[in-house]
Amino acid sequence: MIHKTCVALVALVLASAAVAAEPTNSKPAPSQDDLEKQFAETMSGATLVGNFTIVGVNDDKPLREERYTLGKVMKLKNDLWSIEARIQYGDHDVKLPLALPVKWAGDTPVISVTDVTFPGLGTYSARVLVYRGWYAGTWHGGNHGGHLFGRIVKEADDTKPAATSSEK
Repeated sequence: MIHKTCVALVALVLASAAVAAEPTNSKPAPSQDDLEKQFAETMSGATLVGNFTIVGVNDDKPLREERYTLGKVMKLKNDLWSIEARIQYGDHDVKLPLALPVKWAGDTPVISVTDVTFPGLGTYSARVLVYRGWYAGTWHGGNHGGHLFGRIVKEADDTKPAATSSEK
């Protein structure tokens, strides 16, 4: 019995030492205002260039391309953001002023729409996260849905993702 107690005590001490030895992030977490400013800077004037899938439809075909060319992106109030967007995919090419909710998962913005009608496109729900120059998410429209993903590029350089302020 004493042997089991000693083993448990040694395991506890080693676990405590391992936790204490983990590096800590000395950089303070950005404020919500800083995160929102960074999101607006990253997205304003950027183009989201990527692909989307339609689950169960032509799964053996090449990925479909999409582009979201953005103008000014700014916070309106609460979780609502104004996003000027030109949306291009398939044979669709529309320019729309959008007011979309952006939720936050820690330091990560998530564009969250539920059953929103986009003129000329249809009614969709989506959750799209934006992180370090990349975007990824899921979408659903009517009786079909899938995934979307790609990079966020600024006009000056369409070969690499847009740098976030934490990377500059």
